Formats: sequence, C-alpha cells, structure tokens
Amino acid sequence: MTKQEFLSALGKGLSGLPQNDAAERLSFYSEMIDDRMEEGLSEEEAVAQVGSVDEIVTQTLADTPLSKLVKEKVKPGRKLKAWEIVLLILGAPLWVPLLIAAAAVVFALYVTLWALIVSLWAVFASFVAGAVGGIAGGVAQLVIGNKPQGIALIGAGVCCAGLSIFAFFGCKAATVGAARLTKRFALWLKMRFVKKEEA
Repeated sequence: MTKQEFLSALGKGLSGLPQNDAAERLSFYSEMIDDRMEEGLSEEEAVAQVGSVDEIVTQTLADTPLSKLVKEKVKPGRKLKAWEIVLLILGAPLWVPLLIAAAAVVFALYVTLWALIVSLWAVFASFVAGAVGGIAGGVAQLVIGNKPQGIALIGAGVCCAGLSIFAFFGCKAATVGAARLTKRFALWLKMRFVKKEEA
C-alpha cells in the first residue's frame, strides 16, 4: 500500500471524528511514514510498519471521548429549515421519552453489572472476615480450655481462608471481564456515531 492509499483509507475511517482531530491524526501518520522513509525504508515498508488502518481507527475511537463524537454527530452540516425544526418540536413528545428510556435501560444494565461485581467482592470480604474470626476465636477457645470448640472454629476459619483464595481469583476475573465488556460496549457505541464512508 502506498502512502497516499494509506492516508486516503485512514481519512475515510476517521471521517466521523471532528475535522481537527482527523486532520491531526492524518498529519501525524504522514510524518511518521516520511520519517521511516528517510531512515531508508521503501514507501510500502514504511506504511506496513505504521500498522493497519482498522487498528489505528479502533485505537483512535477508543481514545476519543464519547461526548466529542456525539457533539460532532449531532452538529448539523447545514442549517435546519423551518419545517424541519417544526417536525422536531412536534415529534419531541415521542422521541424524547424513547431516548430517555433507552438511556435509562443502558444505565440500569451498567449499574447492575457493577453491583454484581461489588457483591462478589463482598462475598470475598466475608470469607476473609470468617477466616480471621474463626482462627482467632478458635485460638481463644483453646486458651480457655474448650478444645473441641477451638478446633472446630480453627477448622472453619481455615475453610473460609481457602474459600477466600478461590473467591479472590474469581472476583478478579469477573472484574477484569466486566471492565473489558464496558470498554467494548463504549467502543461499539462510539462506532455507531462514526460511520465509515463507503469506498
């Protein structure tokens, strides 16, 4: 792929971004290719080392705040005509509640997901507390001479300690998974605002 083909494909991929941001990225990658060509690489090799257009577009979208993308998408490319404004106002009783309901559903799902993660960590904390309490209580029972109760409490504390280890790794994996899911959803949402132009 030549430098011009790469920059053209990148420009199409970044077409939904604010113009200043897209121009800044195009300039950055153009300079990067030029620098590698000055180091002795051919044009095709320099372009290949920069990376694929899809990866660059995905990373750029991940780094761009959603509010900036929404603002760019909502901003009209031309002035609205009077009849369009009237239709927007008359349709507001329909589309505004639907938009609010959709946002509320997404927010409720997000809160539910993270409430589940918090609950899992609370279970982990209860196992740790059970382990500490069981072992301390068992030692106290042994000191005062109640051997059966002391051994039972220490055994329960050790069991809770073992369960807390398993719970820790499960909670950690669930937290990482929820963070990845949140990141993927944010990227998917950003992609809805940035439509790639047809080649």
